[in-house]
Amino acid sequence: MGRLYFVMFYAYILTLLSQEIPIAAYMLTSSQSIIDGKTLVSKGASFELGFFSPPSSKHRYFGIWYKPVSVQTVVWVANRDSPITDTSGALKIGSTGNIVVVNQNDSVVIWSSKSTSSNIAVENLIIELLDSGNLVLRDVRIEDPEKYLWQSFDYPGDTLLPGMKLGWKSKTGMNNYMQSWRNSDDPSLGDYTFGIELTEYPESVILTNKSIKYYRSGPWNGLQFSGAPDMSRNRVFHYELVHNPDEVYYIYKVTDPSVTLRVVLTQTSTEGHLQRFTWVNQTQSWLLLVSIPRDRCDDYALCGAYSTCEVMTEPVCQCLKGFKPKSPQDWNETDWSQGCKRETFLNCSQGEGFLKYTGVKLPDTTGTRVNRSMDLEECGVNCLKNCSCVAYSSSDISGSGSGCVMWFTDLIDIRQMDGAGEDLYIRMAASELGLGLLFLLMQLKLITPLHN
Repeated sequence: MGRLYFVMFYAYILTLLSQEIPIAAYMLTSSQSIIDGKTLVSKGASFELGFFSPPSSKHRYFGIWYKPVSVQTVVWVANRDSPITDTSGALKIGSTGNIVVVNQNDSVVIWSSKSTSSNIAVENLIIELLDSGNLVLRDVRIEDPEKYLWQSFDYPGDTLLPGMKLGWKSKTGMNNYMQSWRNSDDPSLGDYTFGIELTEYPESVILTNKSIKYYRSGPWNGLQFSGAPDMSRNRVFHYELVHNPDEVYYIYKVTDPSVTLRVVLTQTSTEGHLQRFTWVNQTQSWLLLVSIPRDRCDDYALCGAYSTCEVMTEPVCQCLKGFKPKSPQDWNETDWSQGCKRETFLNCSQGEGFLKYTGVKLPDTTGTRVNRSMDLEECGVNCLKNCSCVAYSSSDISGSGSGCVMWFTDLIDIRQMDGAGEDLYIRMAASELGLGLLFLLMQLKLITPLHN
């Protein structure tokens, strides 16, 4: 009898060992795959991944979408430029320790993540879909996010989810940016990108064809981007720009867990928009909260250099005080692209000073210098000492304000902000400030300056 019990126990153990080790339903081991028609759901049922087809397309893509939302809303796609023409696709862990999308007989690799450089055995790797919408490849024994071998959050698509970073990593040179779908039925790479422009004074930009500026948010001022008040903090979510020696990135977080929020870079046949949506349960639909660019004055450099754009005036473009159109004829024909030029040129002479503009979106930060330990008064003094400095402002307006930013190139893409914006101090000749005669008389010693 004892021998029989031993044989039965041994057979039971062999049966257990022959079965796959139990893994949570939101994970995938190296011996498993997801075929077309099957899905993986995150632990809290926030997101789901699998194969899908856009509304008017028969092509198949591997992607991630919201689970509780009744309208399928895809937030990330693996094989954007490599659609599958049938239902033979499968996702699994590849032999080199990466994630691959293949056809079901493994004869063709349709898409793959970057191979990992770790020495972790493939059998110890798992794929996991997190409740943030992040798809990660990691060692099954290690849950530390800093040790993920690969994650979809490092490769954004057209959607920015809470907790996803846009920006640069100095060690790797990696630049994370959004890129629009070609259209609502085609997730292939579109014409518009949105990311962080890496300057001494970072700002976010929408580019066309990855190189031509289409929209500029203005620099981060410690509270928000100076030209994007709609992207400031509120009780539901807040935005943040992190700038340190290791990385520069933009991120937003939702503080109310009952709110479903997404930021999407959309593209039509003629234009691109960065849009923020929230899901409304009552109507079972997405509500558009913000769309950028908002108006004509958000079009990059619409008015050219040394001019300001104000949407409520006609024409919307006006030369700054002390400046005049470079091409009066084009200007009168509403072609403002050449901008304005000084009526009195600077010569770094005594008496030059600054004219203060309030409530403006700060100019393009290309060619700026930043000193975060300097206050505004010191900033003005140092700008005046440098003949190449044409303007200055505070780099951080949070609290009582701090830091200094100085411009050394033409001032481009300024707009007047309604109830927002910052102070900008633009260098002017003495005569433009009404000080020309005063300084001339002082130099001729016809009058003398007062001293305490």
